[in-house]
Amino acid sequence: MKFSALIFFGASALALVLLAGCATRPPADDPEALQEFRENNDPFEPSNRVLFAVHEAIDQAVLQPMAEAYRDVLPPPVRAGIRNVLGNLRTTTILTGDLLQGNFDRARKTLGRFIVNTTIGIGGIQDVGRAYDVHGHSEDMGQTFAAWGVGEGFYIFMPLLGPSTARDLVGFGADIVSNPFTWIGQGQILDAWNYMRLGMTIVDTREALLEPIDAVRKTSLDPYATLRSAYRQRRAFEIQNKDSPAGAVAPAGGVGFGQGITESR
Repeated sequence: MKFSALIFFGASALALVLLAGCATRPPADDPEALQEFRENNDPFEPSNRVLFAVHEAIDQAVLQPMAEAYRDVLPPPVRAGIRNVLGNLRTTTILTGDLLQGNFDRARKTLGRFIVNTTIGIGGIQDVGRAYDVHGHSEDMGQTFAAWGVGEGFYIFMPLLGPSTARDLVGFGADIVSNPFTWIGQGQILDAWNYMRLGMTIVDTREALLEPIDAVRKTSLDPYATLRSAYRQRRAFEIQNKDSPAGAVAPAGGVGFGQGITESR
């Protein structure tokens, strides 16, 4: 079993253990509080806040310093090339979502970008497609489930993975299963490649979120609630195949396995 799958199942087990504390439902004679409770759709908020605190400790001790060092050591063109390669490697996930949603025009563009960027762009280092105004987009099984009419389910925050919902968590697992990189790779060289790809995805995603997460920590009275709202805004726009609104940041220092970064790939 690949390391990304181990993280998914390990984090899921941790979440199930800690999701024992439920938020108290407001009484029926307080309609405003009851409405807010329903809109938040966060029935496990007490436990989610504990998980968020665990994530924040890990992030500030490990992920953030690692991302800052990555930015300090590598110049912007090199980081851009790495990000382009990682985005190119997500083509199977994006293309699967396009096809399962019946978005054949987007699927055509996704496949075309992959061919052009892999060949002319030298393995995806250069985003040649964008130079010709053919931009990438984010797609995953969570978005596909939403397009099929599956409700988002309850909100959940998972250490390392960041904010999610029941639908997106299942979608994340489906992305892992459907990704050929999960199953291809027997032997030290291919295993090392998969671990390197996972590590670079973590560092690249966290580096892209340095300013947004720092701003949330400095300006928000309740970072947990702010990130919950921002995550839902971002996902709503992605599901509608629109650009994310200003302020709708990516997962809170999470690695972005299922969704990646909102920036067009």
